[in-house]
Amino acid sequence: MFSDNKKTRVVTEVGGQPNRIEKNTKIKGDIVSEADFRIDGKLDGNVKTSGKVVIGKDGYIHGKVECVNADIEGNFNGELLVDDLLTLKASAVIEGTVVVSKLAVEPGATFNAACTMKGKGSAAAINKTTTANGSAKAS
Repeated sequence: MFSDNKKTRVVTEVGGQPNRIEKNTKIKGDIVSEADFRIDGKLDGNVKTSGKVVIGKDGYIHGKVECVNADIEGNFNGELLVDDLLTLKASAVIEGTVVVSKLAVEPGATFNAACTMKGKGSAAAINKTTTANGSAKAS
């Protein structure tokens, strides 16, 4: 499927296994999936899934990600829309814009993002910076 000169790849779950982009693999384009997706390589594009996105320690995404849950150990730069829980491991580096319901940040994670936390009632917009020691500052 092609639109606006961008390739869109539609991927479905096979045999109950999550989809994977392995280390040393680089992809440029958009991915749409109904299954969980793990990225250990590099993706310059967008991911939309009704499952979970995992960015491994060597993984990198530059683009927009829309998912239900996300676990990030690697690097992300762009717009991250997580319907439920976003977990940032100690090695995670996040830059850009984040919209999430729940956020868990391990000490050591770098979180340089404009973060909107949606919840019951009204959403509150917060700009946060988390440094290497895990401390967070809101402005």
